[in-house]
Parts: sequence; C-alpha cells; structure tokens
Amino acid sequence: MGLFSFTQEIAIDLGTANTIIICDDKVVVDEPSVVAISTADNKEVAVGRKAQQMIGKGGTMIRTIRPLRDGVIADFYACEMMIRGMIKMIPKQTRLFTPNIRMVVCIPSGSTEVEIRAVRDSSEHAGGRDVYMIYEPMAAAIGMGIDVESPEGCMVVDIGGGTTEIAVISLGGIVSNRSIKIGGDDLNMDIVEYMGRMHNLRIDEPTAERIKIHVGSALPELDEALEDFVVIGPNKVTALPMTVPVSYQEIAHCLEKSISKIENAILQALETTPPELYADIVKRGIYLAGGGALLHGLSKRLTDKITIPFHVADDPLHAVARGTGIALKNVNNFGFLIR
Repeated sequence: MGLFSFTQEIAIDLGTANTIIICDDKVVVDEPSVVAISTADNKEVAVGRKAQQMIGKGGTMIRTIRPLRDGVIADFYACEMMIRGMIKMIPKQTRLFTPNIRMVVCIPSGSTEVEIRAVRDSSEHAGGRDVYMIYEPMAAAIGMGIDVESPEGCMVVDIGGGTTEIAVISLGGIVSNRSIKIGGDDLNMDIVEYMGRMHNLRIDEPTAERIKIHVGSALPELDEALEDFVVIGPNKVTALPMTVPVSYQEIAHCLEKSISKIENAILQALETTPPELYADIVKRGIYLAGGGALLHGLSKRLTDKITIPFHVADDPLHAVARGTGIALKNVNNFGFLIR
C-alpha cells in the first residue's frame, strides 16, 4: 500500500462466533464477533475480544451484543458498528488520503435475498465502496486448495458457529447444498443444558465453549482418551460453589442429537447429488472446515457412518477466510462472486 494508494482491499469472514479480516494476504484481525455498546449514548465501547470479556459484567451501563445469529445479521446497527471497529484494528500504513475499501465478504449458502442485502448494506455503511460476496462453502473449498472451477465434483462441509454449510461444488458453481442452523453455538447450549440437568451446575456459554474445546467429542470411545475437565460454578438450587470433573464420554452423549442432525444433512445433500459427481466425491472424500471440524472424533464418526472418507482442513478455523482472501485477488476472474 503506497503513499498515493486510494483503494484498500480486505477480505472478511463474517462469522457468528469469530470475524477474521485478511489484508495483503495476511490475517490482520481475528476476533470474536461481539460488540459492547454504551446504553447512555448508544456508542461503541469495545469490539472483539475486549467486548467478549465484558459479557455479563457491564450491568445496565453496557450492552454486549453478538450481531450475528445462525450465520445471519440479527442486529443491523450493532453489526455495522462491529465491522467498522474491526476495520479500525487493521494496522495503519502511511497514506495521504482515506482509502476507498474494496471488500469480499462471505455469506451462508442458504442466505435469502433479504439476508444478502443486509450484509451488503452493513458492509457499505461500515465504509465499503466496492462490496462482493462469496458463499462460505465455496470460500472454504478455495481456502483448502481445491480447484473449484474443475469439472470434477467435491463436497465441503463447513461447521461454523451458527450454521453448518454443506455444498457440492463443480465448474465454479454450487450444484447441490444444504444449510442447517446447527453449529458451535448449539453444541455450547447442549452443554449448558446438560450441566444444569445432570450436575445441577449453572454455567454460561464461554464456560461451555471451554468444555467443548477440552473434552468435546463426537464419539464415546476415542483412540486417545482425553483428561477430565474440571468446572467450577454455582449450584442451581443453593448457589453454593461446586467443582465438577467432566469426561469426554458424557459430553459425547450430550452432543449426540446435534451431531446426528449434521449427519442427516450431509446424507440429504448426497441424495440430491448427480451420480457423476457422487462418484467423484466417493473417490476424493469429503472435506471438513470450520471450528466444528476440530471436535474430537468427528471425522472418524462421519467416515464410519457415511462410509466416505472425511478429510479435515489443515487449518479449519481459517479455511473460509483464506479462500475469501484468494477470491479478493481474483474478483475479475471468479464469475461466482455476488455483487
């Protein structure tokens, strides 16, 4: 970016749980999708990790908001404020003029016209002059190094915070897809509900997220057993402190229902896949991306259930963002980008 550069190009993976911004081929922002707003004047107080640390601690003075729910914008004003705040986090470079911003933003493959318009409007209000959009499974495939313009079919399963995106891709287009509102947030809520019901322990979503990271499992028996994770919290009835060790076997049991829904959605996407592309998928396997792909034992469970090999991306958390960054450099060559 030079002294007289008038355009800044950024790629945004606008996720329910995390927002990642890529600029000049580097991840420059990787923050939770949270914004804290003052109730007194409706102004932004903090964005990202700082805002996340305020959850449940601001009393009546500060509202902490997650602007995206189930992969789509739930709070338009808060989303615009969050995008604007995260763009300010990009390291500044010497320039005489405020640059125009060209953005590529990724969206769920099941987005309606209204939801697409909401993302475009939020991006434009946050400073975007030239806004393109790309579907998340397409971005994930590009980020994993798959040639999406090849006639050979591939299937990508992107398990994000709010949605699971399943798509069969061939010749630069999505041939068949399923988008279900099951993701990491639902797994967290399953854990919150389970801990309250089985252990009489009251926990919040950040604690559930830590439990999921440490002992979250898709299988009740793993090749390498995980150590129990100790949770401290109040008893739901007496409010007295409790210390509860949690095993991966019980978390596998409590996540069973949500993971079964993901399995069924993958099978439904395979049902609508043309036979020629189905044969390609059986040969190449199915690719897993998104934070949910890191769940212990998930790829093995899906491989055993569907009898097609499942491959986890090298860096599943950043696969969509990397693909969005590649799309940014090829806006004139990729005909599948949405304007």
